Amino acid sequence: MNVGVCYAEYDRQLWVRLEVPDDSTVEQAISISGLLKKYPEINLETQKVGIFGKIASMDTPLKEGDRIEIYRPITADPKQVKKRKR
Repeated sequence: MNVGVCYAEYDRQLWVRLEVPDDSTVEQAISISGLLKKYPEINLETQKVGIFGKIASMDTPLKEGDRIEIYRPITADPKQVKKRKR
């Protein structure tokens, strides 16, 4: 089955399309993608992941065409950013 794994840095986005076995999970697809080796700062113990913008657990089974997203930690409080813009 074909899926994609996405990770966004501050200045660019990476999207890896890959073929995974039909019974694969989010965790298995991320591992197969090679992004954990390329970006050792990714910590799946603390960072959230999702499928098409909805939070998912690492053991969520995948469907054909799913886009797995690895989310970066928030570095600024969105409420404070709004106040600074005023």
